Amino acid sequence: MASILSFFIFFVLTCFSSANAESNSTFTPINRDLYHSSIDLLEQIKALVHRHPDKLTLETIKTGNKGYQAEITVATYCRSRRGSDDRSKFRILLSFGQHGRELITSELALRILSILSEEQFLPNTNPTSLKSALDKLIIKVVPLENLNGRKFVEGGDLCERRNGRGVDLNRNWSVDWGKKEKDYDPYEENPGSAPFSEPETQIMRKLALSFDPHIWVNVHSGMEALFMPYDHRNTTPDGSPTERMKSLLNELNQVHCHNRCMIGSGGGSVGYLAHGTATDYMYDIVKVPLAFTFEIYGDPTASSKDCFKMFNPVDLTTFNRVLNDWSAAFFKIFKLGPLQLDEIGSKGSTSNLDKWVSIDEYLDGYLMERRNRYGKKMEVLDLGMQEIRTYFRLFLLSSVLLLFMFCSRIAKSKSSRP
Repeated sequence: MASILSFFIFFVLTCFSSANAESNSTFTPINRDLYHSSIDLLEQIKALVHRHPDKLTLETIKTGNKGYQAEITVATYCRSRRGSDDRSKFRILLSFGQHGRELITSELALRILSILSEEQFLPNTNPTSLKSALDKLIIKVVPLENLNGRKFVEGGDLCERRNGRGVDLNRNWSVDWGKKEKDYDPYEENPGSAPFSEPETQIMRKLALSFDPHIWVNVHSGMEALFMPYDHRNTTPDGSPTERMKSLLNELNQVHCHNRCMIGSGGGSVGYLAHGTATDYMYDIVKVPLAFTFEIYGDPTASSKDCFKMFNPVDLTTFNRVLNDWSAAFFKIFKLGPLQLDEIGSKGSTSNLDKWVSIDEYLDGYLMERRNRYGKKMEVLDLGMQEIRTYFRLFLLSSVLLLFMFCSRIAKSKSSRP
């Protein structure tokens, strides 16, 4: 009996050890030799900007609500800093690291900024031609949108994509917000308590409204794809905008993605619809003519639980290939973007009806622009934001009532005439 019991215990321990070894073997840790920590990455960018003040500037925007604080660092490239407010230049807004587990995207942001500063160079590129193209641009780079979520990943939660309080920042925007598909997973797609409930999304909305870009790219990993709107539908926009976007994406796919990338609408290509995404907001509300979501890497052979390997290259060769291919793709966009300007037309010529946004969005964007231009002196206006909105609404309401009373008075006087 004792021998049978001993055998049973040995069998259970062996099975447990095997299962535990298999479980441990499925989780690839962060390769610290390839990837910067979030703190180190931001310090590297800060030092880069400090070394090249003639080309780069840096700002850190902070906000919070309900006890939750967030901050986003924004690097701005403009070859003449005095022209950083020049509305005639072609404006590009790039966001990386919106999901915490996608470390490779922030490494790409660092590589792009290094090339813009001319500390690194693109192979097979004419420097004179590139400089001529960059002279026409203002490029804002958000290297790490979801800093709080990234810290969870660095702490060992390698599958975390949400922000510091469990909200998916790419479901927290207002276009088709809150709709849940049959396969909805709150761990993956929690949209938050309301549109723009999260400080990170609020900062990005203000930045987009004040900067008013011609091109927006939201950079992710998990697969290789070049997506255009829409994410919440399985269709692309009608007419010439789609043709312009497809033309640009086809060239990128052929030259830099080696025809591996999926092209189309996010909702129609991935196999599921996403509601409340940044790219749909940029296209529908901010009216960005060329709005994209890029997926720059994915390992389809990785286990769904092995998140670091699924979303990030784990060896030096693949790591360098991804950064080289995609940095070249972005500089292709920098060169082709201004050429599209004449076809698209100035964003200022867009119909006023098409540019309507909510009062809250307008005021938020206005104050963000003033703060960016004049510094901390304007932060005091945030304290009176609610009062400003209230007074503005009361002004509109009183104006409408006065107009109604005036019209009624005229109508009454006309009807009383013989």
